[in-house]
Amino acid sequence: MLKKLLIFIIALAPAVLVAQDLKIAYINTQEVFSAMPELSGIEKQLSDKQEQITKNGQALVEEYNKKAEEFETTSATASETLKQDQQAQLQSILQRYELFQQNSQQEMQQLQQQLLGPVNQKIQDAIQAVGVANSYTYIFDVSNMQSPIVYTHPSAVNITTEVKTRLGL
Repeated sequence: MLKKLLIFIIALAPAVLVAQDLKIAYINTQEVFSAMPELSGIEKQLSDKQEQITKNGQALVEEYNKKAEEFETTSATASETLKQDQQAQLQSILQRYELFQQNSQQEMQQLQQQLLGPVNQKIQDAIQAVGVANSYTYIFDVSNMQSPIVYTHPSAVNITTEVKTRLGL
């Protein structure tokens, strides 16, 4: 008898889960993100950093070009030892430039994450607050073209405006 009751409860469980009030909404986080007021300041900081990196990179290029020109000028009359030394200097500048580019790219990524992290967290917190306030079971993001959602019914709830309102946008 106990075994039959257990089987009955297990068989009934999926039906009970389906019977619960399932509330689904969707949001376009790109739309919310692009409306964030912090974005202009972040773009300025990233642009300033990129400008600084470009300036420093250009200095290395100029140093390389100067050494290369010097090498071409003196190579006809220079000793073999001097030629090798100049070639080693050119190679060293190239290596410094490659390392500079790698480090600069990492710096830019870190700065971008550091600046955008709080904005993304703010958006996530607002989405969660709207979800909790309205008892949504799921909230899907439709801003990503790779999203598994390919269709939303006209009666589906779009919470993009509500999240923007919660963020004061």
